[in-house]
Amino acid sequence: MENEKQEVPGVVEEALPNTLFRVSLSSGEVILAYLAGKMRLHRIKVLVGDKVLVLLDPYGGKGRITRRL
Repeated sequence: MENEKQEVPGVVEEALPNTLFRVSLSSGEVILAYLAGKMRLHRIKVLVGDKVLVLLDPYGGKGRITRRL
């Protein structure tokens, strides 16, 4: 069994401290997501209302924002 990484599109609903975001996924679920290291390194801004790609945690509950669409 391989660890399949599941990337799903979503929309940023709320910006929280320490580059955490509340993201509404296309499935209707709302999760907490943090900004990926490369996005922090290159200072890519993510604002409320932006469409993003979220890499879901296999254990559920959190995700990592990997790309702004």
